[in-house]
Amino acid sequence: MTSLWWRAVAMASFARARGLEKRLRTRADVEAWQAARSARYLAKIAPRVEAYRGIKARRLGELPIMDKTALMGDFHRYNRTGITADQARAALQAGTRIGRLSVGASTGTSGNRGYYLVSDRERFTWLGVMLAKALTDVARRRHRVAIVLPANSSLYDAANESARLVLKFFDLKAGIDAVLPAIAAFGPSVIVAPPKVLVEPARADLPFAPERLYSAAEVLDPLDRALIEARFGLTLGQIYMATEGLFAVSCAHGSLHLCEDYVAFEWERPEGSDLFAPLVTDFTRTTQVMARYRMNDLLRLDDAPCACGSPLQRVAEVVGRMDDAFSLRRRSGPGDMLVTPDVIRNAVVGANAAITDFRVVQLGPETVVVRLPAGADNWLEDACGALRRLFADAGVTATVEGEIGPLPPPSERKLRRVFRLIPPG
Repeated sequence: MTSLWWRAVAMASFARARGLEKRLRTRADVEAWQAARSARYLAKIAPRVEAYRGIKARRLGELPIMDKTALMGDFHRYNRTGITADQARAALQAGTRIGRLSVGASTGTSGNRGYYLVSDRERFTWLGVMLAKALTDVARRRHRVAIVLPANSSLYDAANESARLVLKFFDLKAGIDAVLPAIAAFGPSVIVAPPKVLVEPARADLPFAPERLYSAAEVLDPLDRALIEARFGLTLGQIYMATEGLFAVSCAHGSLHLCEDYVAFEWERPEGSDLFAPLVTDFTRTTQVMARYRMNDLLRLDDAPCACGSPLQRVAEVVGRMDDAFSLRRRSGPGDMLVTPDVIRNAVVGANAAITDFRVVQLGPETVVVRLPAGADNWLEDACGALRRLFADAGVTATVEGEIGPLPPPSERKLRRVFRLIPPG
């Protein structure tokens, strides 16, 4: 099909998304919409793939929970064409498509890359939804958008065929220092990038003058947000998306809202935590079905109404990854306790206002190391002491060691300031 056809698909998707925004004015509207979409999904979409063909489910909760291990182990059973993970991997490495399908992959932060398949219709439908949520004025004016990520995607390629955008992808594998001058030369009106990239022009006072900024692909730490917003004089938005789909976009008031008009969210809650881990069902994915997919992320939800008036669930914070929560032995009682990344991060940042970068790593069942950059010697004990008090108050056993060393932001993977290098338990 011609590029004009796909532009029409994108703009139709844009119009539907904008219309749906006006239609869903209350939580009751959202819940009724999701109930209708779920019923259609169970009747017409899920049964198209082998994994769900024999399941007669009346509600989403009757489908089995899936995760990356299940998906990659039986990849062919979750897509309509029976393509295997090996075929997807080979096509991605060769830079080719499989028939009319595009192949993409996650960045592999957790050590294993996840693969996905999308049709052209899905790509341009995704583009329309993204534009409706992040660039609402795209029908009236053109934008120059810089996408700065460690892995390109055919989803982004769709944008350059929309006639409303000039989009350029900047590959972080080249290194942050290498891409910053190229971004400045491109002169984007919109930048979508991980926080570790956005803080660099803030610190170095590079010639950037975007109209809009979106943080993506990594946890946005409050200390980075403050620095970025002060430098650019803009409210920093967020786009929360992953291999598994588009999950949340910030509104004009800066609140991060779940895309409940296109994705159903169920929630799992770690014991003793106020955080939630989502199970997602993406109604727009029909080539590769993503039903009740267990995400590895931890979110803090906010039930307060937003000034924008949207009834879509607000997210106060995307905290981090479930497998980066520290698993530490209880001083009394059986088993281990999970201490989530946000609690650890807040303890370090709160220890001394001079701390602007750090890493905290669990290296063993009772061993935690905190590293600060060169020149932060005077604050190292503050950070270590704060973590020791945190773990003592939590009733867990941990030896906290401090060190000074380089903290270069990684180019080919996500920046994680708090992470665990041992398996839980």
